[in-house]
Amino acid sequence: MTTLALPRRRSVAVTLFGIVGFAVAVAAASQIAVPIPGTPVPFTLQPMLVVLAGMLLGPAAGATSMVLYLLAGAAGLPVFTPIGLPGIARFFGPTGGYLIAYPAAAFVAGWLARRTTTIGGRWLAATLGIVVVFIGGLTQLTILNGSVVRAVQLGITPFAALDLVKAFIAAAISGSRSTRQSD
Repeated sequence: MTTLALPRRRSVAVTLFGIVGFAVAVAAASQIAVPIPGTPVPFTLQPMLVVLAGMLLGPAAGATSMVLYLLAGAAGLPVFTPIGLPGIARFFGPTGGYLIAYPAAAFVAGWLARRTTTIGGRWLAATLGIVVVFIGGLTQLTILNGSVVRAVQLGITPFAALDLVKAFIAAAISGSRSTRQSD
């Protein structure tokens, strides 16, 4: 006897709940910000939740969740880390590039994750999503500091190893659920 596996589709209500839920989760994660000496960029769990949003909700819904998060912050709601400028001004400070990259990172992680079933493939999807966050941060820090080398020292070197661990955790969490749902 064989069974036909049909793709599961989430209801609109469940998708909307996920979009809002991940925006709230990233906002909550931002409140635990650990300052790193020598850099204006704090350590947070936000990158892990950004890629997890894409991996669990799918690329479009994950990116939408991050846009909602950014709109809430731009409107002045206290969703960004307590370290730094308030509201829309945050986008022009040292962490602005990371933030602006969140929707693209969620999309990339979600798009890649739905094309794999292995933990290694999901880890790669999460890692590449975090790389997108790093590219955004590196771009902003380069503009502010006038030096790519200095930007790497401030915004990537202190975080890269731990972000590989965050990517693995996101891969493990996303592997416990089906990531091949429609978006």
